[in-house]
Amino acid sequence: MKILGITALLAAMAATPVLAQTQISVATGGTGGVYYPMGGGIAEIINKHVEGYAATAEVTGASVENMGLIATGDADLAIGLADTVQQGYSGTGRFDGQQLPMIRAVGSLYANMIQIATMADSDIMSIDDLKGKRVSVGAPGSGTEVNVRTLLEANGISFDDFDAQRLNFNETADALANGDIDVGFWSVGAPTSSILNLATTNDIRMIGLTAEQAEAADAADPTFAPTVLAGGLYQGVAEDVATLGIPNVLVVSSEMDEDAVYEITKAIFENIAELRAVHPAANETTIEFTLAATPVPLHPGAIRYYEETGATISDDLRP
Repeated sequence: MKILGITALLAAMAATPVLAQTQISVATGGTGGVYYPMGGGIAEIINKHVEGYAATAEVTGASVENMGLIATGDADLAIGLADTVQQGYSGTGRFDGQQLPMIRAVGSLYANMIQIATMADSDIMSIDDLKGKRVSVGAPGSGTEVNVRTLLEANGISFDDFDAQRLNFNETADALANGDIDVGFWSVGAPTSSILNLATTNDIRMIGLTAEQAEAADAADPTFAPTVLAGGLYQGVAEDVATLGIPNVLVVSSEMDEDAVYEITKAIFENIAELRAVHPAANETTIEFTLAATPVPLHPGAIRYYEETGATISDDLRP
């Protein structure tokens, strides 16, 4: 066996072509929610199945921040709540005067549920009881904060009516456990780790919405849909809880390469079992859900893949 000297070895290494990889950033949310594991699962699918790309999931402030990261080019893929995505695209609501027309969808992943938790011995039985209380409305720049404001204002309740604290999911759970707040809001897939952990060490109660409260919120924002948080998901919460659902959308910039978006979309759907192994919320990740729940136009690369599967793309989903 011939032993190469160091000079010859370095020359041989230099002569071996090294395929450059394009780095992709996936903007997610905090570690106590579903965005981060879902984003990590998407990144892993890209790393395994899309040649020439290396993806990393990034912890962020979630939906609102993520739309800004797409607009500035500081993230390549991002997850956001449908109402936040739609507001960014149209320059309304939280993005009034800051329209982000470059937002395009890859697909819709799963639906969040507005989950409202308090201690089991709390006197808060309804959102009507929030006045004067200490309330976590979600992290700054999160879709939770946007959802909560819409829900409450549609029902005649303002953030000025209570002590609004802007905490992320893990901080909200810790604050409830420590008695630093009275109630916390989550807009997240169910079950979520921060509430699961809270319920294992504390007696909690989930606050439901009346039909009238849900209808008022849906009238204010049609991306809301009445849904049910199933009993038994969290320890000590045996009964079903009426609430609202909001789709989560995977977005990119309109400037992202069409072939790249096509390959990413194809990889996600053709290896969806790998994403479902990361989090059960991905059981909702289907082409049918995308075509029914996506609030902004799809990227041409995603459209190409969906049309290859035989799907019909409606005019409102075309750029």
